[in-house]
Amino acid sequence: MYAVIEAGGKQYKVSEGELLKVEQIEGNKGDTVLFDNVLMISGKEDLKVGTPIVKGAQVTGEIVTQTKGPKISVFKMKRRKGYSKKTGHRQKLTILKIRNIST
Repeated sequence: MYAVIEAGGKQYKVSEGELLKVEQIEGNKGDTVLFDNVLMISGKEDLKVGTPIVKGAQVTGEIVTQTKGPKISVFKMKRRKGYSKKTGHRQKLTILKIRNIST
């Protein structure tokens, strides 16, 4: 059984027991997170597709850890103008363990 959920403006295909990296969600290690924006659920034989969400469907997850993603360097330059700028970015991430998918 798997589901497609929306979290942080992105869509993720999840199944029970899976670890998932999403954009930072408020909470501490061990807290429970509930996703109501379930776009699709697939069982062994049936498939439910929402318009746009499946009514009454929920995905429950548990926060494993709060972490940061890899460092990304951003470099801007305009040739022959003496302009250059270097900045960096690290996205804050939450690692979740999917506990339950219910309809």
